[in-house]
This record gives sequence, C-alpha cells and structure tokens, in this order.
Amino acid sequence: MALASMFPRPATALEVVSRFFSVVKAKADEETAAKAAARTTDKSSPTIFDKIVKKEIPATIVYEDEKVLAFRDINPQAPVHVVLIPKDRDGLTQLSKSDPRHKDILGHLLYSVKVIADQEGLTDGYRVVINDGPNGCQSVYHLHLHILGGRQLKWPPG
Repeated sequence: MALASMFPRPATALEVVSRFFSVVKAKADEETAAKAAARTTDKSSPTIFDKIVKKEIPATIVYEDEKVLAFRDINPQAPVHVVLIPKDRDGLTQLSKSDPRHKDILGHLLYSVKVIADQEGLTDGYRVVINDGPNGCQSVYHLHLHILGGRQLKWPPG
C-alpha cells in the first residue's frame, strides 16, 4: 500500500512504523485465530453464525430471504463489509467441503451477493471473499462470503 494513500499528509517516521506494526499484528492475530479455530472447532456444533440466524446474538442485518442472511461485519475492512451466510449450514462448513447437493445454495449465495451489492450502492465494483481452511484464514466453520466495497480495493489482497 502506498504511503500517500494511507495518510492525507506526509507521514512521520513514527506513523509509518506504527502503521507497519499494526498491520503485521492484525495479520498475525488473524492467522493465529484461524489456526486455533481449525484445531479446536467442533464443526458439528452451532457456530456464532447459527446463533445469529436464530437471533440469539444481535447483528445488523442488511438482507434476508428464505435461504440466506447477510449482516454487517463487526470488524469492517472496507466502508461496506457485509457477511453473507446460508441459513442452513447442511454440512457446508467451508467451500472445499461442498458436494453436489450444495449447488443450489452456492448459486443462491452468489446471486444474493449481486442483490446486496445493488442494495448497498456498490455500483463501481466490490470484492467477494471466501476464506477456506486455516491457510485461507477461516475462523468460523460455517461457509460465509465477505462482500467488500465502498472504496478502491488493492491487489494483491493478502
């Protein structure tokens, strides 16, 4: 990331160093959490997302239909950061665990992304992310899609 895009004025050396270490720490925390989740998560137990579907945990819901639920991420990585989940996990803990019976819900999830992006006003584009497994930094084992937009996204992402 170019320094000019991170700071509206020239950055001091302290700001540059501080930003660098906060990014390194955030990435390390995310990787640590994902690896811990892969080791310790009982993939048949209810997830935080199952509890959101049942309205046992509050969330800012932005879209819902009979098959999917979308809500604002509690740690947004862009001005618009929505998490989209299937309401019925049906063994779909991660994309790599999908099988032919999941084709309909996978297609419905992708079409729902388009509906949500339109609703959120993401006319200039957006990114859809699926974290899969520990190396993909998946920390909740309930398939979910991140919809990110509202600013110019950078490449490569990770």
